[in-house]
Order: sequence, then C-alpha cells, then structure tokens
Amino acid sequence: MEQIDISKIKTINIGIVGHIDHGKTTLLQQLSGKWADTHSEELKRGITIKLGYADALIREENNKLTIDKNSQGKPKRYITFIDAPGHEMLMATMLLGASIIDAAILVVAANEGIKPQTQEHLTALEAKNIKNIIIAQNKIDLVTKEQAQENYKKIKEFLKGTIAENAPIIPICAQQGINLEAIFEELCKLEIPKFNKEDKPIFYIARSFDVNKPGTPVEQLHGGIFGGVLKQGSLKVGDTIEIKPGYSYKKHNELKYKTIYSKIISLHKGNYNLNQVFPGGSIAIETELDPTLTKADSLSGAVISTKNNLPEIIDKIKIDYKLFKKMQQDSKIEEIQDLKISEMLMLSANTSITVGKIIKKNNNEIELELKIPIVPLKNEPIGIARNINGHWRLIGYGNLR
Repeated sequence: MEQIDISKIKTINIGIVGHIDHGKTTLLQQLSGKWADTHSEELKRGITIKLGYADALIREENNKLTIDKNSQGKPKRYITFIDAPGHEMLMATMLLGASIIDAAILVVAANEGIKPQTQEHLTALEAKNIKNIIIAQNKIDLVTKEQAQENYKKIKEFLKGTIAENAPIIPICAQQGINLEAIFEELCKLEIPKFNKEDKPIFYIARSFDVNKPGTPVEQLHGGIFGGVLKQGSLKVGDTIEIKPGYSYKKHNELKYKTIYSKIISLHKGNYNLNQVFPGGSIAIETELDPTLTKADSLSGAVISTKNNLPEIIDKIKIDYKLFKKMQQDSKIEEIQDLKISEMLMLSANTSITVGKIIKKNNNEIELELKIPIVPLKNEPIGIARNINGHWRLIGYGNLR
C-alpha cells in the first residue's frame, strides 16, 4: 500500500451548505465517495440532522484532478467536508458547522433557485466570517439551457453586496457527477489558513463518541473519542489535556461544571494515524477517558487544550453586536428589529450553543446571563439568533468584549 505523509499535504475544512433538498449530501458523496447521512432518523426523513463528515484526498493524474482511491497521482490537497443541515429548525447545528470550516460550497438547485435557507446559510457564513465561498449551481439536468442561464443571473443578483459577491458559480449535476472536476479545481485554489505552531492548542469538539460495541472484552476497549477541528497550535500523542466546560452535575439544585483532564492515546485524520496534528482537516482524538463520559455527543461544544491553558468558563458575557438589516420570513422580507432588555437569544460560540438573557444594553453592546457557560475565546465571532414563531432565526453576530 502507498505510504503518504498526510501531515505534509495542504489541508482545508469545507462546509457544504444550502437549502434542504438542493443536493448537498449527494454532492458530498460525489466529492468524497462517502454518504454522510448515517443517523437512522436522517435516513428515514431524508434530511441531515447532525453534521456529516467525509474526507477526501484530491490527486492530480494525467492533468486531471480525482479522488479515485486507486489513483497513483500526485496528492494535491486533503479535504474534510462537513455537511450542514438545510432545514430551518436546525440552525443551531448549521452554526456549529460554520464554526469549524475554513471555506464553503453553497449549493443552489437550478430548478428551484434561491430559497429561505439559501439566504440564511449565506448569512451564517457571514456571521462566522467565512469569506472563501464556491457556489454550486446544482441540478442543471432538470432545466433547459435558457432556464439555467436565467437561474445563473438570479444567483449573481442574490450575491451582490454579500461576502460571496465574487464567488465562482459552477454549474453541476451532482446526481450524475457532471462538471465536478471544476469544483476540485476551485477547492485546490483556496488559500490555506495560516497558523503558528507555537500557539497554545485550541481544539473545538463537534462530536463525542463511545465507539465500543456491547460485549467488547475489557482489554480491547477504547477510551472516549472526540471529533472536531484544531483551530491553532498542535497536539501530540501523550499530551495531558483539559476539557472545558467539562461535565455537569447538580449541587443544591444548581448546575455546576467540572473541568475534565485526560491524556491523548491516539490521533487520527480520516484513515490516517498521526503522532502529532496541526490545524486543517477533521481530527479524532482518542483519550484515556471512561467512554461513558463521551457517548452520544455528551461533550460536543466543549473546548480542548493542553493542561492549564484554557480560560475559566463564564456565565455572563458582554458582546459588541451587529444585526443584519433584513431577513426572509416565509415569503416576505422583513426588517430585523433591535435587541431589547430581557430578550432571550440563542448564541453560537465556538462549537457550543447556549441561550442568554439580555440584562444590560448600551448602544451596540449587550450583557447577557447564560444558561450554559462558555469558554471565552477572543476573536471568535458569535452567532446571534432570535426565536421567531417558534424557530431560531439568525439575526446577527458579535464579538466578546
């Protein structure tokens, strides 16, 4: 088998976003060779509920880009694809996905055009400061040439004045694998985020698992597993790590949080085992933790660093905020009203979701009391969502004071 030093290949995290049923998961399958919807309820309902992950190694062979696993071509780029849900009721999961990507493919079906979640997902990318965006004009096999051209013009008009105004628009048919090489070409052009190896490591937990099957002999049991992305610094096998906010427990009817400490047993990027990891690509960390602590995403949203490097968790925060001017509500475009004292907001910070009550407001600064504490990390944009008719709708973003 070919030996590849995956640590030396340029790596990037790509989110696949867009309105429900516009073909995101099918496109992901074609780009990576993996179907990401593995949750049983997702298969029954035909929509993505949790974040789907898939890794692909793009190679160049005979002047063509491919992800063919049998290819012996030169490795060009290693990509982790993250499939975010398109349904409006799953905005919290979409914001989680936006926290861990470097760039995005926004999928727009040529036969349906711009839909409410197309707008909201582009807004979420702006809230999380994702500037590298590729537009996939999907399902061109379902429209005429003239309809495809008209749809292209409407997409250009929709993008005007947004962070994606100059994004390439690539017509494709994901179902039949048409024009996917053009997507690979754009992916290989994207700028790889720069990082400093000497920074303190910051790892965002997106998923946490117990991978042991019932009846596994004790000597073959695996420790708790974390899946997510390393935003800065590096981690290596043998490191002692801390996890915050950690696990929760009740004391005198009050919810408390306790930092968790453990040691890294192994590190994985896709099918590759590594002794040390740096930012880029989704990473799985196996620890010495009792797997009951990590099962069923119980620690998703937490943050990992090496011991004594994370700030203390907080349940009160101050945010400088900016609201978007308008939002699509059903078939209407409505102005977004300013925030009010005592209003409850859903906040997306790092990969955690919490709800906060506004207790103070001064111009564009608010102070909130949080139901679930967060790890306060500077320079990480916070998504702000408001409950409108029973659904959380993204209305703006902010930064910690």
